[in-house]
Amino acid sequence: MSDLGAGWLVVALALLLALVLALIGMLWFVRGRRDRSGRMPAPQGRPQRSPGNQARVDVPAGRDRYRIERQIGQGAMSTVHLAHDLFLDRPVALKTLSLSAAMDGEALDQARSRFAREAVTAGRLHHPGIVTVLDSGVQAGQAWMAMEYLAGHDLQRHTVPGQLLPLPQVLEIAARVAEALACAHRQGVVHRDIKPANVMHDAATGRVTVTDFGIASLDDAARTRTGLLLGTPDCMSPEQLSGAPVDGRSDLYALGVLLFRLLTGTAPHHDESMARLMHRIANEPAPDLRSLRPEVPGALADVVALALQKRPELRYSDGLEMAADLRSVAATLAPL
Repeated sequence: MSDLGAGWLVVALALLLALVLALIGMLWFVRGRRDRSGRMPAPQGRPQRSPGNQARVDVPAGRDRYRIERQIGQGAMSTVHLAHDLFLDRPVALKTLSLSAAMDGEALDQARSRFAREAVTAGRLHHPGIVTVLDSGVQAGQAWMAMEYLAGHDLQRHTVPGQLLPLPQVLEIAARVAEALACAHRQGVVHRDIKPANVMHDAATGRVTVTDFGIASLDDAARTRTGLLLGTPDCMSPEQLSGAPVDGRSDLYALGVLLFRLLTGTAPHHDESMARLMHRIANEPAPDLRSLRPEVPGALADVVALALQKRPELRYSDGLEMAADLRSVAATLAPL
């Protein structure tokens, strides 16, 4: 063999030896990183999976990010679970909304896009009276939104006789909701579904929080698409029931209904027939608050009547204005 051929052979053997050593080193490195159970640990910054077979929600942000603890709410198209965020090690409220149950084809694609846009907008709302949106997405016809987990309970239980809250507390709650809505409306966000179930109250701290920004408007789009009203429409404004465009004044109408229910234990309009109920909301004036609760101040009855005007231009145009009137009434009451 020539000297040149021998030289190339030595180089080839050296390269082969280096490759083998590198492979051996990599295998030892991988083996060294395995834990005692024989599994690779999670990448740095990502917590280990908890043991057991807890349910998980299949979301684009990561199949294993949210561990479901238990269901805490159920609606016609949506479900709310208490979940644990494994990335940030904290509890969250995870709400899923089935779009494919009410839409298909192009309408479903449009709804996904709309939800994505509105979820981003809702995530930018920063106010102590608005729930913080942490994450959101749409996958396989299912929209989901991860929100801060709120202590306390919603206001539904305080809208029935025998469980009504004291008058000063009702006025403070309504004023805080009005202020939260004013913040959202200034940023062009309309809730569209203000109702007792979407307002959380923590009696221990006094915190009042409006929930479901973003998802609520998508619920409304689904109802319009299917021609069905899911749930009781007694909190909806006349223009929303008719399918007309809505703005912040529609939310303030709904807040007027919420206030009426918290004060009296009943809705301004009710009927067993959905068609008759919608007709009454659209055409009949709401009863005077004092006809059901004579002891309330006349100024408070005026606030509620103004919020419940049929024509949007006759209602409050700003939540801050409504909140100021509510606080003025509260200032005339004896303290709790």
